[in-house]
Amino acid sequence: MAESYTMTDELRDQLPDDLNAVDHVGAYDFPDNSRRRIPGVMYAILAVLCVVVWSIADSNDSALINNGLLFAAVLLAVMSIITISSGWRMTMNESEALVVATRTAGFAVGHASAQQVWRGIRSKPTWRIFCYSTEEPPLQQALVLIDAVDGHVVECLVEKNPEAEMPSADTQER
Repeated sequence: MAESYTMTDELRDQLPDDLNAVDHVGAYDFPDNSRRRIPGVMYAILAVLCVVVWSIADSNDSALINNGLLFAAVLLAVMSIITISSGWRMTMNESEALVVATRTAGFAVGHASAQQVWRGIRSKPTWRIFCYSTEEPPLQQALVLIDAVDGHVVECLVEKNPEAEMPSADTQER
């Protein structure tokens, strides 16, 4: 006989306290990309160890160690170079980026949001700031890309807000 289960308030899933962003009070600090250098150094150490083990085993004609270990050393060395070279130290936080975006947009900014993105093959950290003007509804919007390493404006796109030009539900009923 099949048993039926009903959902009660006692059996609900919920997020752990440290993952619940709704109840979080205070500023959020984005982690610095320079932390990428730590695994990069670990990859380099492992690559050197692989070459040392391969060279010792190759001189002893080992049956357990072959050229696959040398191939692994090359892959680890390449990953080390990529990881270390993409470990940029960020000099600008999101608050500073919002100030620069406000100055660059050319209009009084009301609502704005910041998002950290990466650009280029070396994954240079960039702030993507989306701004709306102060009118209700906002008449203008801007997308400003700011380099998080040196703080210069990479790109700025300002346009009329297309949602402000759309007729509202109230005007469509008339």
